[in-house]
Amino acid sequence: MTLEEYLLHALDPVTDSRVKEAMQYSLMAPGKRLRPKLVMLTAQCCGLHEEDAYPAAASLEMIHTYSLIHDDLPAMDDDDLRRGRKTCHVQFDEATAILAGDGLLTEAFCHIGRSKYSDSVKAQCMKVLADNAGADGMVLGQILDLTNENNPDCTYEMLEKIHLNKTGRLFSCALQLGAIVAGKSLECARLDEVGLLLGLAFQIQDDILDVTSTSEMMGKTIGKDADSHKSTTCSILGIEKSEALLEEVYEKMLIKLGECSFDTARIVDLLIEMKGRKR
Repeated sequence: MTLEEYLLHALDPVTDSRVKEAMQYSLMAPGKRLRPKLVMLTAQCCGLHEEDAYPAAASLEMIHTYSLIHDDLPAMDDDDLRRGRKTCHVQFDEATAILAGDGLLTEAFCHIGRSKYSDSVKAQCMKVLADNAGADGMVLGQILDLTNENNPDCTYEMLEKIHLNKTGRLFSCALQLGAIVAGKSLECARLDEVGLLLGLAFQIQDDILDVTSTSEMMGKTIGKDADSHKSTTCSILGIEKSEALLEEVYEKMLIKLGECSFDTARIVDLLIEMKGRKR
């Protein structure tokens, strides 16, 4: 069974409704699945079979999908396009989209609870999910992003804090979940640092692509940051310095990853692939 096949049935326990339809629509939208891939690759590197990491990977993808649904809402980024098709609130309606996000967030924890992991592993997974997705993690990044959206005095230091939380926290969560389900929770502190750096690099790259790519290539609306005068790495540092910073962050990340006690070659391969992405 592939991860996509697993995800297709991950919401089966949920009662049929318009909200479930919207949850399924967003969860199964074509995407890179980077976060669940990182869960599975980390688990594999730690000696676990890929399929044994599916429950943790699916739970994280539910949380990531919920964050995208809410991020696209008119009250936030107000986007019409996500992963190459209509955003949830455009396909359905705003109220349904809000509830679909709520549903995916809570279902992520239910999904871990229904898994065959030991009680200790379930508890560790739920804590990592909550810590990284919550008010001191991704949600903190979201509110910092919103409050600095039209701030002409936004510094790169503030932008870095936004990126580390809004994007880095879920990458950190992915790496830690993979280690936890494979019985390597002692690696979580180091993997947390790697994940935060990856989130920073990913967002710097997104800022660069928002200037250099197209909507067709990205599968979402581009150029909106400049149009709305939103602070980005490129608007603060310029493209050349942003590209140099991207190289620097990737170098730090790979050095930190090399300090792990297990073979991280598969993770490194994915990071190199991510560095070369055009969307």
